[in-house]
Amino acid sequence: MAPKRNIYLQLKSLTEALQIVLDTFGRNPLATERLPAHEAVGRVLAEPVAARLSSPGFHAAAMDGIAVNATTTFGAHPSRPKQLAVGREAFHVNTGHVLPPGTDAVIMIEHVQTLDAARVQIEAPAFPWQHVRKMGEDIVATEMLFARLQAITPYCVGALLAAGLFEIPVLARPRVVIIPTGSEMVDWQQLGPDEAPRPGQIIESNSYLLGALVAAAGGTFVRHERVGDDMERIADAAGQAVAGGADIVMLVGGSSAGSEDYTRAALNARGEILVHGVTMMPGKPTIVASLPGTPVFGMPGYPVSTIMAFEQLVQPLMARMLGQLPAARASVPVVPTRKIASKLGVEEFVRVKIGQVGDQRVATALPRGAGQITSITEADGIIRVPAHQEGILPDSAVSAELLKPLAAIANTIVAVGSHDNTLDLLADELRAQSAHLSLSSSHVGSMGGLMAVKRGVCHMAGTHLLDEQTGTYNVSYIQRYLPDVPVRLVHLVMRDQGLIVPAGNPKGIQGIEDLARDDVRLINRQGGSGTRILLDYRLKQLGLAPDDIAGYDNEEFTHMAVAAAVVSGAADVGLGIHAAARALGLAFIPVVTEQYDLLMTRSHFDTPAIQALLRVITSDRFKARVAALGGYHTEQTGTVLI
Repeated sequence: MAPKRNIYLQLKSLTEALQIVLDTFGRNPLATERLPAHEAVGRVLAEPVAARLSSPGFHAAAMDGIAVNATTTFGAHPSRPKQLAVGREAFHVNTGHVLPPGTDAVIMIEHVQTLDAARVQIEAPAFPWQHVRKMGEDIVATEMLFARLQAITPYCVGALLAAGLFEIPVLARPRVVIIPTGSEMVDWQQLGPDEAPRPGQIIESNSYLLGALVAAAGGTFVRHERVGDDMERIADAAGQAVAGGADIVMLVGGSSAGSEDYTRAALNARGEILVHGVTMMPGKPTIVASLPGTPVFGMPGYPVSTIMAFEQLVQPLMARMLGQLPAARASVPVVPTRKIASKLGVEEFVRVKIGQVGDQRVATALPRGAGQITSITEADGIIRVPAHQEGILPDSAVSAELLKPLAAIANTIVAVGSHDNTLDLLADELRAQSAHLSLSSSHVGSMGGLMAVKRGVCHMAGTHLLDEQTGTYNVSYIQRYLPDVPVRLVHLVMRDQGLIVPAGNPKGIQGIEDLARDDVRLINRQGGSGTRILLDYRLKQLGLAPDDIAGYDNEEFTHMAVAAAVVSGAADVGLGIHAAARALGLAFIPVVTEQYDLLMTRSHFDTPAIQALLRVITSDRFKARVAALGGYHTEQTGTVLI
């Protein structure tokens, strides 16, 4: 069959798509099974359950003391103590003991005076049922203990067992079949421990990711073997899953509008397409189909897209099948550290890092690519930008859904500024030495970091800004842009910055002047970064203009991203740090040894969290780990410069 490009025929808003899913499939029944009560935590009752036994099953002493008939104690007073005969009028009991026949109260042992083995004395009367757990006080036999669709918690287990319900009926977990597609995919289990996929191959991870999400949402899953880009095989696999009793089927990949995306055609051939395309980002290519009567989802191939499609459409359906409300994340107000742009007409899920800076929570947007799984593994929360809104301005209070506990965010040191590999080591060492603290760094360039410090939306900023006039770093920029802000500048490292080129330097690049060659393509850093300022300074020294450099406008935000562009062949050269070149086995041509510092306000400098960070910075272990990266010098690490 000749490839044919798809179009989005049933593009729906997220609200419309979810309503279609719930209305169409929300009443699909689940089977019932019986489980031992103590193994049922997390499951849902399929029908109401009534207590078989009362709890307690007898009148029981609630205190250590003596059991009495309350009427025999009436009249006791400190001025007229009353004596009771042990074994006839008073019976020694411990907490939980059955009350002896004829007794209906317990007097605490602290209020009993033993006269001898046969007599005790009391100075106050008891009242009926004092300090007694009456039969059925907690649970009465035959009464309903839990209604249907009760989610079983650890607390429920105690009640079930106390009521004599040792086995209970629960809804079966939704059975989900996950079918990965795509001829370019390779299963990680087919690779050796040191083997990498061939060029053009991609490790198939989405099916395992979705399986973990299914399990966390209360379902069970079966992973089908990978199906290539073949419409008939995809259709057969989906049909077999439905025939085999799956409650939900997910086809992974091939849901977009490309000429080799066969999922829509396969589902259209065997069932009915209800939705093809949802106005959300990430997750637009999602498909919803009925095959027949069973929900089949075409999940996008990019990992963040498939996560969003699951959380917004599949997970709510699973919750509805189980008679539960969808899990709701806590939300908190946050202030973006910089503008968040968004497209009109599309509801966008922006992954952000969040930190408590002063009296406000600040959020910094992470990379937006749907294929960047780290944009969600590193995220603290998600800001949802409505379809009618064209982005969010900085310093505008918005709501963020939390992906991590609020307590963890409150103990996060927020770094916004220039990227350096030592920040990752610093974050790890901070956790090792102060487990309650974490370091979150966002890479917006040195100038972006200075402005973040000025606006009070971070705790510190990494910076390495070269003053072209004096050859010094950072101080002149601080004096120029933050003249009225009391700050501290702490030296972190000296680092070797230079040209990163492929191993063996096949094009014989020797220096900055070679960037102007016709056969050399550059990968640059973003405007405002210290590395970009250094490059522009050196180009000016050589009389070269940006227009003379092929690739000058191609930008990355980190040194590792620059190195990755070179190792992939997307560029021939990039300016970056030695450690990045070394990490990916690339050649390095030194250009300068530069100063990388941490800038913070004095108010943050004196906080316990920053002081803990400074202790890490000056520790021998941190310095040793930095030196092992290569291209770093730590002789002055930790010195307070301002």
